[in-house]
Amino acid sequence: MRDLLNDLQFKRGLSPVASGADNTPLVSQIIDRLGYDSAGFVIATGALPDVDATFTVLVEHGDAANLSDAAAVADEELIGQDPASASTPEVQAGFTFAADDNVRKIGYRGTKRYLRLTITPAANASASLLCVIAVMGNAEQKPVIQAAA
Repeated sequence: MRDLLNDLQFKRGLSPVASGADNTPLVSQIIDRLGYDSAGFVIATGALPDVDATFTVLVEHGDAANLSDAAAVADEELIGQDPASASTPEVQAGFTFAADDNVRKIGYRGTKRYLRLTITPAANASASLLCVIAVMGNAEQKPVIQAAA
């Protein structure tokens, strides 16, 4: 049977938001992977009006529910890197002002329970529209019932 939705769980990482007209990082909610062996993030962009802005993506992980033990995820535990280090452009998570109305993804193959994604703009002088969805797969129990929150 061709059924993808009963195998995945989606969680809000960052509600659709306009970044400030500055370089303030946008930090997702802490994502709990309990019950799922795989996880990743989808980043959707809207209008990115600044003509020289760049956006780097950082994934952190840890075992404390509040991520007080947060550490940057090592490159070998990520699938899809920032443009500076990625060898496969189709899965790069970082982006520039030229990525209006675009979708990026980054996967996690580590073993920590909690994740968080941060998007940090540079040279950003305009409000940029972004949102982040966490995607979990390889559920311990199927079918996956979509959580309300």
